[in-house]
Amino acid sequence: MEPGQIVEYIERQKIICAVVVEVRQQKLHLVNELNREVSLSQNRILNVGKQRIPPQTLRDLQVRILKETALKRDESAKKVDVRELWTLLHSEQEWISASDMADLCFAENSNGDNEAVVIRALFQNRLYFKFDQTRFFPFTEEQVEQMAAQALETDRKNRIIDQGAAWLKSIAAGDERATAEPEPEISEILKSYCLYDKESKTHPLAREILAKAGVGHPDNLLGLLIKAGVFDENENLDLFRMEIPIDFSENTLRKTDGISRCAPISPDPERRDLTGLDVMTIDGLGTRDFDDALSVEFHGDYTRLGIHIIDVGHFIARNDAIDEEALVRGSSIYMPDRKIPMLPPVLSEDLCSLKVDQVRPAISILVKLSPMANIIDYEIVPSHIRVRRQLTYEDADKMADTCPDIRGMFTIAREFRSRRLMNEAVQICLPEINLWIDEGGEIHVNRVDRENPGRLLVSEIMIMGNWLMARFLSEHDMPAVFRSQPRPKERLYKGEGGTLFQNYMQRRHLSRFKLGNKPECHSGLGVDAYVTATSPIRKYGDLVTQRQIRSIMGLEQPYNADEINYIIGLLEIPLSNVARIQFLRNRYWILKYLEKKTGESLEAMVLQKKRNAYRILLPDVMIECDLPVSGGLSLKPEDLIHVKIQHVDARKDLLALFLG
Repeated sequence: MEPGQIVEYIERQKIICAVVVEVRQQKLHLVNELNREVSLSQNRILNVGKQRIPPQTLRDLQVRILKETALKRDESAKKVDVRELWTLLHSEQEWISASDMADLCFAENSNGDNEAVVIRALFQNRLYFKFDQTRFFPFTEEQVEQMAAQALETDRKNRIIDQGAAWLKSIAAGDERATAEPEPEISEILKSYCLYDKESKTHPLAREILAKAGVGHPDNLLGLLIKAGVFDENENLDLFRMEIPIDFSENTLRKTDGISRCAPISPDPERRDLTGLDVMTIDGLGTRDFDDALSVEFHGDYTRLGIHIIDVGHFIARNDAIDEEALVRGSSIYMPDRKIPMLPPVLSEDLCSLKVDQVRPAISILVKLSPMANIIDYEIVPSHIRVRRQLTYEDADKMADTCPDIRGMFTIAREFRSRRLMNEAVQICLPEINLWIDEGGEIHVNRVDRENPGRLLVSEIMIMGNWLMARFLSEHDMPAVFRSQPRPKERLYKGEGGTLFQNYMQRRHLSRFKLGNKPECHSGLGVDAYVTATSPIRKYGDLVTQRQIRSIMGLEQPYNADEINYIIGLLEIPLSNVARIQFLRNRYWILKYLEKKTGESLEAMVLQKKRNAYRILLPDVMIECDLPVSGGLSLKPEDLIHVKIQHVDARKDLLALFLG
């Protein structure tokens, strides 16, 4: 190799054109087209052209000639049909030199420049040939197909990264034109990463988008998606994470529409006509799905209590589209900002709801009680009822002293609870936090006493109804979704006594309840058998158990024990998700409420000592959090202290407090 020769080598995945300035043993001193001096070993040279640049040529002119040569070769390389070369050569499966390639492409005028052109062409398009300095090996058809697919996938990913990054940058910059979502695939990649972090299947791609966008920490992604309108400011991300269905399928809605078009409910000789009773519902202020109602009649030497449950099985057949979707949902979900019903609203809030002045089919539990509120007898019958009064808990509280019906049912409820407590029921009395958001987005928190007459009488009478239905099923040897509970691990108090601390901590000592197809003792409630069948609009297990009662009455075919066990198994995950999401969403909105109270003082109760903190309860909102341990602080369980709110972030589930 001599000074003045034009050579080529690879640097940073690019072919560089250079001129030899000096040869020192096996090292070449070069000036390249980038006007840089480099020293290379001769074995790195790809090609030596026949064109020369006289050594005495000025350096600026050398660089210009090199640039022109490189540009000319690049333009010529574009005209080389690499695929056609591969088509001619791939069947031979052997190495081919650059000179032989040049002969094929430029048979009449093969020279060093042509070899350089071929090398550039095959280096730039490496889909068809393996590259090894100055020789090439054709890939097989299968390899080409795989590499072509990989190339397309790489191009697709690069496009997604470029477009996604550009979109996030424009959102961060406040560009109003960026509020529309990008193409669905990009949107789904970013939403998936926001929801599942590293568990997302596309998280590497999402991280590349974020890196290229330069938007900082990945935690910023949610804020950008909210800013773009992809998510609402208070979006319930857990609905997506748990894949909880919100909208009903077309099949379900079609079936629902068919049911709602049925003729009005007409007299049925198989049902007892109880429409003459003064039946009332007692529920929360915003309730729209009324599945249970009460009545009471005073007959001198006895009282007849009526517990009436809407007969959902009258409208919804086993295994139809509505029933199958209800099983998947498992339960209605009640959150401060929304309700997700188990049944379509046309059913849950209308046809299957005990609305005032509307005749509805029901399963009625008629309980005969002595003047001392002892149960003399009971019967469970299919019925027709008409609700006369639709009361709220607050209405019932106000009427407790003046309305004989409310006063009488409250007395029955108190006596029934006393008998349960005599059977060692665990009565946990904790306030309920009523949380709602008004139309203006303002959060309201109200602490409600569950021991008020309205709530107490409904709670106890529903326990009575469920217990009697469990006995009814047991007496007929009918499998159902029975609920049982072993004795608590520890009793902190007896009866209705106990401090707030003891009541709160008692829950931690309760044994887990069990579901099974046979009746067993429910120690927590102090009854020998128990089902939940008073909420068939809202809970699928209640609907199944109600169907078993209907089957005893000859209204439909029963489930067998294996089918009950199968349903219990299917309900395990959705019911766990429902409980979890209701807890998380209530906590979110309570923290959201506390965000505006930074610096305010709250009363707190110490629950337990941890390694570096105390676990405390905020009774005003009934949520737990940690209080960091400060030097010299010594507290014991049940101590009352005052804390100040330092920082709250509902989205991050963060509540920072300090003593104050």
